[in-house]
Amino acid sequence: MRSQKELSMDAKIIDTIARMGLSDRAASAAKLLLEDEEIQAVQEYANTVSIKRLGYNDHGPVHMRTVALNALIMMRLLRQAGIKTSLETEECGDFEDSLTAVLFASFLHDLGMSVGRQDHELHSAYVSYPIMDRLLAKVYPGSPLKRVIVRSLALEGISGHMGNRAIHSLEAGVIQVADGCDMKKGRARIPLALAGGPRVGDIHQYSANSIEEVRLSPGNEKPIRIEVIMSSEVGLFQVEEVLLGKIAASTAKSYIELYALFKDGEPKRYL
Repeated sequence: MRSQKELSMDAKIIDTIARMGLSDRAASAAKLLLEDEEIQAVQEYANTVSIKRLGYNDHGPVHMRTVALNALIMMRLLRQAGIKTSLETEECGDFEDSLTAVLFASFLHDLGMSVGRQDHELHSAYVSYPIMDRLLAKVYPGSPLKRVIVRSLALEGISGHMGNRAIHSLEAGVIQVADGCDMKKGRARIPLALAGGPRVGDIHQYSANSIEEVRLSPGNEKPIRIEVIMSSEVGLFQVEEVLLGKIAASTAKSYIELYALFKDGEPKRYL
């Protein structure tokens, strides 16, 4: 059964798609992903492995919905700025096909955590493959070529989301950054509670616990502005060691402004 947090995020995802004024293709894909029992089951078990077995932060249903919402917002901002996706540039599909691939990658990118942390992005690819085949047949009935294209693009986003493998599509670059933007302190809440609070020398947990909010909005000079709001300077570790690395490796880098903001201080600009 989905939590109230998940249900709330489901509504935000559907509303964000509806506001783009598209056909019902992406909305149908989102509903299939949100309502699929197998996806929900693997996401929940991936979270159990991540938090209880490994002591990591959230890699379950809420995280994957957060990444999907971040990616949708970024895709909308790019579109509003007149930036074409890779599928549009290559004349292999339209914006909605790109959005569908991004949705699949967002919802499935961490399913491999159900296997383990090492190479989890590659585990995610093979765990996701039969699920994608099953659902894409409903999104693109009678169009095997389009299913192959969207599936391939989603697999690139999944396998490349950690930023340690070369990616080439703009869509996969969006997934990298959308994943890196999920760094609010609530994501580390459960592992912190299980551990009895941050441990001495554990900079990851201390820094994650200082991130109050991550905002995505139109930039002043570039299509996307990312603002990381934090309560203390220790949060800069998350920005510099996690998010900045993913942006640097992303094909979307040239479209992003990145700021770190303290509640009572001047913003620090990185990009």
